[in-house]
Amino acid sequence: MPSATTSATPPPAIQTATPADVDRVIAVLGLAFCMDPGTRWAFPDPLQYWSVWPDFVRAFGGHAFSQGTAYYAGEFAAAALWLPPGAHPDEEALGTLMQRSIPATHQDDVFAVLEQMGDYHPTEPHWYLPLIGVDPVLQGKGYGSALLQHALAQADRDHTLAYLESSSPRNNPLYERHGFEAVGSIQAGTSPTFWPMVRKPR
Repeated sequence: MPSATTSATPPPAIQTATPADVDRVIAVLGLAFCMDPGTRWAFPDPLQYWSVWPDFVRAFGGHAFSQGTAYYAGEFAAAALWLPPGAHPDEEALGTLMQRSIPATHQDDVFAVLEQMGDYHPTEPHWYLPLIGVDPVLQGKGYGSALLQHALAQADRDHTLAYLESSSPRNNPLYERHGFEAVGSIQAGTSPTFWPMVRKPR
């Protein structure tokens, strides 16, 4: 994940993804998550990862495209899928995908992690960030910060909480700089640790 942009560097332009942009958004997120501890624990085989990834994105955060809350930075250097209050992942599609694609050796652990994630979701209306990522060759240029700032400004205007699960400890400082605070940790069996994080509106 990139560091916060400095005052000397203008923030990257943020665009709302159109239907024609969906495949490119999914592709850059696939690059961003190809070394993510949580994602690669769930999908350890490279061929399986790339074959499953588009369906995973559509099930987990795909409603952002229809809600107009899927964003990309620069020339698809980075992307973020935000689900506004009232929008949720497609749990049925996600469950079916996991059952057919997760190795049987840790399916129970994966579903235990998903259950814990559900337990941490705020009960009040909130913006949820299922996926945000930067092309690995472009990290450190402010794209992640720009994407966060863009959506969090709307959450602040709405006086609404924002929520995410961090799947890598190296990302936590970025989220913390933008006002997120860890409210616990999630771990089951062989899984890495995930950190549910909440941000109060400013």
